Amino acid sequence: MDQPFSKRNPVFEGVEFGIGCWAWGDRMVWGYGRGYSEDDLRAAFAHALELGITFFDTAEVYGLGLSEKLLGKFICESGASVKVATKFMPFPWRLSRSSLMRALRNSLKRLGLSRVDLYQIHFPLPPLTVETWMAAMLDAHQAGLTAAIGVSNFNRQQTQRAYEMLARHGVTLASNQVEYHLLNREIEKNGLLKLCQELGVTVIAYSPLAMGLLTGKYTAENPPHGTRGGRYSRKYLERIQPLILQLRRIGANHDDKTPAQVALNWVLCKGALPIPGAKTFEQVEQNAGALGWRLSDEEVQTLDEISEQVSRES
Repeated sequence: MDQPFSKRNPVFEGVEFGIGCWAWGDRMVWGYGRGYSEDDLRAAFAHALELGITFFDTAEVYGLGLSEKLLGKFICESGASVKVATKFMPFPWRLSRSSLMRALRNSLKRLGLSRVDLYQIHFPLPPLTVETWMAAMLDAHQAGLTAAIGVSNFNRQQTQRAYEMLARHGVTLASNQVEYHLLNREIEKNGLLKLCQELGVTVIAYSPLAMGLLTGKYTAENPPHGTRGGRYSRKYLERIQPLILQLRRIGANHDDKTPAQVALNWVLCKGALPIPGAKTFEQVEQNAGALGWRLSDEEVQTLDEISEQVSRES
């Protein structure tokens, strides 16, 4: 069921799990500075390294650049060897290939690095084409500023176009980062997951815990706070409880794994690379409990069936 690691780009060698850094410095959605601080993030970074998690994903727009600055600061302080992925946002006013190179150099300055391991197009926004941005990515790759090229939020057709453009120049498309979790399995239904596996393009799963919904801590009586809370109705939170209950039941059969750990393991079993966010030492510890074991095929099928039922009812 897993995507063969042998087909993955060398940048992912030894990587099956990562840390998403969207919340690092983000005040609008995650409330950085209210409930967690730079010291919390530093502790999360350090604990990830202790547990052997060395892949960190950020973006120039996360925290308006603060996420990259914080990650770079922690890397410098620790002296650790890590793998860093960041992203370019193709805003509509960025109308030339050279804008990508400028943005990447600015990201590298914030990170304190001479190159990143993976550079990604954040969204396939118009007006410039997929091919134009892949040409810009080739420029960055040939300049030695990124070891690998990826995309994010690309659909099946866009992924195919990006892959073919790079392949004509002897370069492989390393990854496509998309939302993927038990409450959003669209990439299974539209053929994107299958295409990526056929091409050897690693699927990086962002929000693998559905922004916390799959942790089991939220209910109709206890919804998420802030901007996240407004995304989910009381009815929806009630509807997903059978799935949360099944996550608990399955976890009980695996040394009392939590719903979050089971949900992350499900992503691993699908052959994707989950990058759950982590703002604290405790969250890193919790997320890492998804490693070192596997759900059975029958358990994966059970979760598939219940998640499908929840989706139909939605």
